Amino acid sequence: AIRLRVIPNSNNPYDISIKEQIKTYLEKDVYTLTKNTNTIEEARLIINDNLDSIDANIKNILNNNDYPLPYKINYGSNYFPEKTYQGITYKEGYYESLVISLGDAKGDNFWCVLFPNLCIVNDKDVEYTSLVKEIIDKIFK
Repeated sequence: AIRLRVIPNSNNPYDISIKEQIKTYLEKDVYTLTKNTNTIEEARLIINDNLDSIDANIKNILNNNDYPLPYKINYGSNYFPEKTYQGITYKEGYYESLVISLGDAKGDNFWCVLFPNLCIVNDKDVEYTSLVKEIIDKIFK
C-alpha cells in the first residue's frame, strides 16, 4: 500500500484550514491520477512522474492563502506513529507514502491509503471493519 499524509504546522484554525485544502486537492487530483492503476508499481510510477505537478499545485494553494511557512514533499519511506481509528490500531513504522509537511509539522495530521485508494469516502455513516479482526474477536470472546 501507499499512504498519503498531510501534517499541518500546528492545530490553529488557519493551519488546519490549509491542511484541509491540501488534503482535498490530494484526495481528488492524486486519486484521479492513480484510480485506474492495477498494481503498486504503476501507482509508484505515476506518483513519481507527477511529483512536480503535485508540488506546483500545493505551492499554488499556499500562495493563494498567503501561507508564509516552508513546506516539504517526501515520497518514499516515511515514519507513521501508531494510530487507533474506529477500533483498529495501525502499527507505527515506516511506510511507503507521500507526505506533505507544512512549517514545523506539529499539528494533527490527516492520513489515508492512497493505493489501493481508501481516501475518498466522505460518508460519515460508513464504518470500516476488518474481517481478520472480527474473526479474532469471535475466537477470543
